[in-house]
Amino acid sequence: MCRLSELLAAAALAIDESNAMDPTVIVVRGAALPLALAHGRLAVEWVSRLLAAPPDTVLLAARAHHLRRWEVPRSSYPVGRVSYLRWRKDQKARHARDVEVILGSVGYESDVIERVQALVRRDNLGSDAHSQVVEDAACLVFIETQLADMAARLDHDRLLEVIRKTSRKMSQQGRALIEQLPLGDVELDLLAEALTE
Repeated sequence: MCRLSELLAAAALAIDESNAMDPTVIVVRGAALPLALAHGRLAVEWVSRLLAAPPDTVLLAARAHHLRRWEVPRSSYPVGRVSYLRWRKDQKARHARDVEVILGSVGYESDVIERVQALVRRDNLGSDAHSQVVEDAACLVFIETQLADMAARLDHDRLLEVIRKTSRKMSQQGRALIEQLPLGDVELDLLAEALTE
């Protein structure tokens, strides 16, 4: 049987290989990467800043939090907030099912797989500190990789509302890391405006 570190490396590679198939490519920190791949890698980085010694389950959930997300685009659901929330919930459930297959194929035991699935779904978000860490990492990745695009598409007041809603989902520790995001002046100004009111 593999040591845990070998399992983690094998699972991370398999998740990255799946996410590398995302047809949407973004430039983040000077590198062009498939969107889901960038999201997974950046989330792991933020988890490592949020926790001194993150358990494998948290690292795996962060890496897989948008596992193959492009396969069910937001546009496949009706317009509106209720449909958006349903899409997000369905996506989390699908990511959890997909990660189960990957983790099982590399040799993880069922208890570890179930824990990663719970973290991917953000079960017990209000009471599970590790679910909150995964949520914080996902929010930081969202701000870093999607705020500039949203600023070009949404009107100013709606954009400020999105930033505030994102911030409310984060812990105090997660919000403190927003200042460390490598953002342009426009995005920094938007964050300052949204988060100081």
